[in-house]
Amino acid sequence: MEKIWLSSYPEGVPENITPPPFNSLKDLIESCLVKYSERTAYSNMGATLTFKQLDEMSLKFACYLQQDLKLKKGDRVAIMLPNILQYPVALCGILRAGLVVVNVNPLYTPRELKHQLSDSGAQSIIILDNFAHVLAEIIDDTAIDQVILTKVGDLLSFPKNHIVNFVLKYIKKVIPEYKLNSVVSFQDTLDKKDHQNLDPVDVSEDDIAFLQYTGGTTGLSKGAMITHRNMVFNLHQSKAWQGNLFDDVEVIIAITALPLYHIFSLQSNCLAMMLDGGENVLITNPRDFPAFVKELKKHKFVYITGVNTLYASLLNTPGFDEIDFSQLRFTVGGGMAIQKAVSKDWEKITGQPILQAYGLTETSPAAVVNPINITEFSGSIGLPISSTEISIRDDNGGNLNIGELGEICIRGPQVMVGYWEQPDETAKVMLPDNWFKTGDIGRMDEQGYIYIEDRKKDMILVSGFNVYPNEIEGVVVELDGVLEAAAIGVDNEQSGEVVKLFVVKKDPKVTKDEIYAHCKKNLTAYKMPKEIEFRDDLPKTNVGKILRRALREE
Repeated sequence: MEKIWLSSYPEGVPENITPPPFNSLKDLIESCLVKYSERTAYSNMGATLTFKQLDEMSLKFACYLQQDLKLKKGDRVAIMLPNILQYPVALCGILRAGLVVVNVNPLYTPRELKHQLSDSGAQSIIILDNFAHVLAEIIDDTAIDQVILTKVGDLLSFPKNHIVNFVLKYIKKVIPEYKLNSVVSFQDTLDKKDHQNLDPVDVSEDDIAFLQYTGGTTGLSKGAMITHRNMVFNLHQSKAWQGNLFDDVEVIIAITALPLYHIFSLQSNCLAMMLDGGENVLITNPRDFPAFVKELKKHKFVYITGVNTLYASLLNTPGFDEIDFSQLRFTVGGGMAIQKAVSKDWEKITGQPILQAYGLTETSPAAVVNPINITEFSGSIGLPISSTEISIRDDNGGNLNIGELGEICIRGPQVMVGYWEQPDETAKVMLPDNWFKTGDIGRMDEQGYIYIEDRKKDMILVSGFNVYPNEIEGVVVELDGVLEAAAIGVDNEQSGEVVKLFVVKKDPKVTKDEIYAHCKKNLTAYKMPKEIEFRDDLPKTNVGKILRRALREE
């Protein structure tokens, strides 16, 4: 039986959505800012920002970009910020001025930052002073001619704003010295009284909203061109999947721990909550798990997003089981495979399973999600969201049968238009009729559910057999004494490759022999790890994805 694309959708979810009522994110943002003006839009470090305040601040910032910097529609502006209140102000201001947002990872090295700024041609950047020294090293090799500098405490209330900034600079000394020209304070851009009226700018659905750079976990970072249509459609596709889940919720609170510059959090938290009039509780440093848990105890949140490693770490943080989960409606996991052991433990404490979702930077990102009413973890990434088609294809682009492993391909209004100024790279991933090749290996069952096995380039070939790291890692972390695991292929004369396993212990007493015995019980011989190395931690992206590539390069 051949299945070219999925035609089955979760019960209650429309196969196709009607065109959204907004032609651009600019229209959507400005509508929501007025509609929910009295509600809280963001909170961080005890400070809050209402939709009305966000409206006023982002308008002033948009005026500064348009009238002081003379930036024109389509010009690129970079944001290099963690999860602080300045991020949504900058984001909304850039989009309202008809400009293109270039999201930048604040933890980039000079080499990585130079590549992204040079590649995007960004003319201005808003950056936290913690990272200004990195920019200073490479700014002369970029098109940046205006630096907008902010400090962590700038939008906090008095006197906390001054205290936080003083402590970071003079007590904790986390602001390295730097020297930059053409610098203006972010606060100054918001204080100008003449910035009240934005010159009209016509933004269409086909204009680029974001140059969203790929994570670089499988190669050189490329700028995915995400149009206003891509993102507006994807937000409404997600809302159709969500259904009426929030209709009886008086105050919608979302926990936003993943960085807003990442496509997952950008769409599912920053913009989706705006569409619902919800509040994003911004977690600036999610790696400080005791502080994270302390913050969670303050809120009756209905929604949380994360990756497997974040959920696993929260579960192992003292006090997590004391949080009030009575209002939690759903937990979404994406970015990497959710492991069954983590989902089971999460459900024991919160009462909700982790809904595994799937998407990519290039798909804005949501493409496949488990039904909202799922009762247990199945390992599937789910069914396609509305107006989305999925096919499983072989290396020649041919459609495969039910159950056969092949490359997952996606078609829908959320698929990017291509990579910025890289037509050759675009041609590698785009098939005829706007099908996008994800580079992920998966299969489809009789009900249309998709199961992802692994990234194509992470696959291990042992004596002609395909071995998928996700499967091995999922088995290993089920062992009580294991916190995290990563599997890679290493060269072997007899079999071409063998599996090497890197393990982070939860219980210091766990031994290699115990892990081998557990694997032998659960894996066929060719999937068995031949080497095990204990580590204190594993290399990860700032979003929490384990970097197998970094382990291979070692």
